[in-house]
Amino acid sequence: MATEDRGFASMDSNRQREIASKGGRAAHKKGAAHQWTREEAQAAGRKGGLARHRKSQAVVASQADQAPSTGSAPHDDQLPPIVSDPLGDDQVQANSTPSDDPTRSQH
Repeated sequence: MATEDRGFASMDSNRQREIASKGGRAAHKKGAAHQWTREEAQAAGRKGGLARHRKSQAVVASQADQAPSTGSAPHDDQLPPIVSDPLGDDQVQANSTPSDDPTRSQH
């Protein structure tokens, strides 16, 4: 039996999903499953959004470096680091609801 024929990763994706689903249900039933708080979910979303933004800025910068020269002197400046919270969630109080804040769009 080859190593490729064994283990979770070699299983059909539907079988993997079935097994993972059983594990998730068991963890919730046992009380050991993680329950996200509103603050944790906001922090995780913000972290992912910032990572994606930084990655897209790096792609733009690398494309600019590869652009044909127009005869001007090359520059070594880079994009400044992101220091502010682009989502502004830190200004929203934890116990407010979306209807309390007129600056947040409602979906």
